[in-house]
Amino acid sequence: MTIISLVLFAFFSFASSIKLTGWQKTIFQIQLGFFKNYGLNRTHMFLIGLIESASGLCLLLSVLTGNSLLNAFGAIGILFTSIGAIFFHLRFDTLKDALPAIVTLSLSGALLFSNQYVYNAI
Repeated sequence: MTIISLVLFAFFSFASSIKLTGWQKTIFQIQLGFFKNYGLNRTHMFLIGLIESASGLCLLLSVLTGNSLLNAFGAIGILFTSIGAIFFHLRFDTLKDALPAIVTLSLSGALLFSNQYVYNAI
């Protein structure tokens, strides 16, 4: 599960950094276009970027410290943002646009359900 955590951390570090800072202009404009098409604005995009960034950071810290609670928090954050992305892509776009979110939903779900902290809490 360490590999999944690191893959999700890398992906969401990249994706959230664009949402937060707009440093990659082409991808930023495409993403902002999606958000505007959904009736959302730059503030929504920034807030989702914060959730993605915090979730990715939790996953990285869980790998570095072995803390399964941080792993669960990171997986839950990514799970919810992925569900939201899938909803909006399927409602306004195409299945092709939803595929990255479907993959991240699957990976974060696998991570969450393999997490020992979750099993101990139940």
